[in-house]
Amino acid sequence: MSNKQPFLTDIKTIRERARQHIDDGAVTAGYDAERDTVIKLLNEALATEIVCTLRYRRHYFMAKGPNSKSVAEEFLAHSNEEQGHADQIAERIVQLGGEPDLSPDGLASRSHAEYVEGTSLTDMIKENLVAERIAIDTYREIVQYIGPKDPTSRRLMESILAVEEEHADEMLDLLSSHPEDEKKH
Repeated sequence: MSNKQPFLTDIKTIRERARQHIDDGAVTAGYDAERDTVIKLLNEALATEIVCTLRYRRHYFMAKGPNSKSVAEEFLAHSNEEQGHADQIAERIVQLGGEPDLSPDGLASRSHAEYVEGTSLTDMIKENLVAERIAIDTYREIVQYIGPKDPTSRRLMESILAVEEEHADEMLDLLSSHPEDEKKH
């Protein structure tokens, strides 16, 4: 008798399960998360990413002043990264058998972050930093909620969370180096 632990589920059972409910695609019988809740959370994250894409894009176009070129370029880079996140989240929602909610109706209310235009370059940087901090907290909670029950969605949100943390650090660096900053907290 071998001490090797057997494969957790015999291959015959896995093959039989794979043929059942074939229309569910990537969602198999082994999916343990509450799918409707995960899709709802992912749609909220999708709305957040879209709002952040739009806010950063506006800030890119509206950035003015002597130090605005490098800041505007950072805004554009972040806008593009946020759009990439939105695309990844939408793709995962479809994999789970859901529909990505891209409707502009209610977009702001579904988003965790707010769309704040800002009146100066410093205001824009601050608003982006606040939005990143909101995304960090809410995405961390999503990761904790999903836990081990949906490792693919969890890893996706963890990877996006890591980028949002980088964005927050970059906004803080811009804020601390920007001459208009009055250090009001």
